Amino acid sequence: MTQEARVSSATDPWGRVDEEGTVYVKTADGERVVGSWQAGAPEEALAYFKRKFDSLATEIGLLEQRLKTTDLAPAQAASSIERLRESVVDAHAVGDLDGLVKRLDALTELSGKKREELKVQRDAARGAAKEVKERIVAEAERIATEETHWKNGGERLRQLVEEWKAAERIDRATETVLWKRLSTARNAFTKRRKAYFSSLEDQRSSAQGEKEALVAEAEAIANSTQWNDTAAAYRELMRRWKNAGRASREAEEELWGRFKTAQDTFFNARKAAFDERDAEFAGNAEIKEKLLVEAERILPVGNVRQARQSLRVIQQKWDEAGMVPRDSKERLEGRLRKIEDAVRQAEESEWRRSNPEAKARAEGTVAQLRTAIEKLEGELGKAQAAGNARKIKDAEDGLTARRAWLEEAERTLAEFS
Repeated sequence: MTQEARVSSATDPWGRVDEEGTVYVKTADGERVVGSWQAGAPEEALAYFKRKFDSLATEIGLLEQRLKTTDLAPAQAASSIERLRESVVDAHAVGDLDGLVKRLDALTELSGKKREELKVQRDAARGAAKEVKERIVAEAERIATEETHWKNGGERLRQLVEEWKAAERIDRATETVLWKRLSTARNAFTKRRKAYFSSLEDQRSSAQGEKEALVAEAEAIANSTQWNDTAAAYRELMRRWKNAGRASREAEEELWGRFKTAQDTFFNARKAAFDERDAEFAGNAEIKEKLLVEAERILPVGNVRQARQSLRVIQQKWDEAGMVPRDSKERLEGRLRKIEDAVRQAEESEWRRSNPEAKARAEGTVAQLRTAIEKLEGELGKAQAAGNARKIKDAEDGLTARRAWLEEAERTLAEFS
């Protein structure tokens, strides 16, 4: 505490001035000389040396405030305390020097606590930093071995290095080991990326050679008039093109342009030829429209033999009429197929009705069922006469099933009439 100057005589609770002008300060170890005063009153001497004490007390107070309210480094605080301690021990001042020493002792203790707290905080920060850097290294190693999106992988590795730099430092040995792993991962990624692009370049070169050959084939048949065979050839060339892989962007664009031009040349020529042919075939379509009207009069089929003869004549005229435009072919042939199917079904039905083997089998089935029914009816009468409930039920169940079968068999037999 700053001691207020109370100069009323040549003596003070903390010091005195003798007749010869010698100034003393009082301490727990006794008095000691702090100076000499020859000019002026003894009270002025005490006031002067008390101001020197107040200066020391003020400096200690400022250090107390800094240590309690700021992040003053423990090493700097210890240095300041030691300097002030030396100043107090040898101070040429009058005041409670022992009190100042006690305050410095308290500051030493506080500084020690601050040092321990800071050590705990630093240890925690280093532990957290170690976890961060281990996570960074683990991710870098995963990228080095697994990542195939090269641009994203390279950018992420650069970000990881920046995250490493921003993280707190840890102990030198661990830092060195982890940094070496990070550097190794980056180098491994770079080598793997370089190898990939080297391989990719080889693949692109091979693909370019193959596609150049495909373009040559496509251009060689661009003017062919073998429409079906050449169209199939172009489909095969396209399949091979897709399976050939990609060349470099510039080569791919140039080769595809040539391939597409050759392909378009052929198919445009084919379309023009087909359009011209379709115009010629329009009259054939009109003939087949009239034949369909005549054929549809056959339905529904009454006389199967007559329907077949009429259809055969129409089919012959149909073939003689020749080809029709492409957009009409499926529709016209579809209508004719419906008529042909109806006549064929009528023929099959007629055959089933006139098949002697099938009719004989149907007659045999009906006869067997009627015999079985007569037998069951006799068994039912006997069971009823005897009052045998179980046999009555068995006979009735058998009769119900066989009468249903007989009804179905008689309907089948009727179809042969």
